Amino acid sequence: MNRKFLIVNHRAVIFLVISCLSMNSLLSADTKYTVKKGDTLYSIGRKYQLTVQELRTANNMDESDMLKAGSVIIVPGADIGNAAALTAAPSETAQTSGGRQEYLVRKGDTFYGISRKYHITLSELFAMNGLGSGAVLKAGQKLFVPAATAEKKTDGRTVPVEQDRKQQPIPDLPSADPREYSAAKSGDSQLEWPVRNPSVTYVKGKVSGVQLSAKKNEPVTAIRAGTIMYCGLYRGFGNVVFIQSKTGLIYAYSGLGTVSVKKGEYLVFGDRLGTAGVDTITSRPQLTLMVFQNGTPIDPAKAPRG
Repeated sequence: MNRKFLIVNHRAVIFLVISCLSMNSLLSADTKYTVKKGDTLYSIGRKYQLTVQELRTANNMDESDMLKAGSVIIVPGADIGNAAALTAAPSETAQTSGGRQEYLVRKGDTFYGISRKYHITLSELFAMNGLGSGAVLKAGQKLFVPAATAEKKTDGRTVPVEQDRKQQPIPDLPSADPREYSAAKSGDSQLEWPVRNPSVTYVKGKVSGVQLSAKKNEPVTAIRAGTIMYCGLYRGFGNVVFIQSKTGLIYAYSGLGTVSVKKGEYLVFGDRLGTAGVDTITSRPQLTLMVFQNGTPIDPAKAPRG
């Protein structure tokens, strides 16, 4: 084979990999949005394919707060674990392995800013304080945060995290595949799954759960009874449905082709959610199932059914 072709082809592969990584980084980055006349949190959420609660929490807004044209709000990076935790009902207080300390809330603080300052996710901060998705910060309030320092070292300098972050625009491009496949670990297809007799492949990384093969337009059903907390597009995951069980677990069905349920509905085992979609990267009909406890993924095979 021509040596020149090999060199060019090798460079093309390297460029493609770097482009995908950069694209995925941008899609998960924070940005700022200037509110326009007629905007609502719902319309902004649809534009950026995020939940309203993520926007509300990132900007320390309650349900009565109104958007004003010309104001600037934070649009957080997409994190399906955070989204699942923030759409859930209040959770039990969680402990951190490294200990915790009290933080006195200052004027202008947001949950989002505090979580970044202490290197934890929003879901971890909420779980640590036993808060629900409707919580709003007030100056003088006390929160539990990790006992670790809120600073990091950069080139020998100590830089506050919130000053070290760069705001980046979110490009109108498809995301790079966020999945890391585990060839050494496959799941039991005989368990109750949202589709019949699927090939079960474990995935990790930003997506942590199982990928299930499906037939074209195959019905997708609930494997656990619960209330629908969110349904719609979520950035990088296509159509998603979050169902919270009575024990507080969030079952996240993503990559659906169609959705036939609405927020607030209560479903029982076997009720139809929609149909399996065609994966944009593999071009095969499939979906991904994730199960979260306080925003932390657990093995879907071990999650309760019924």
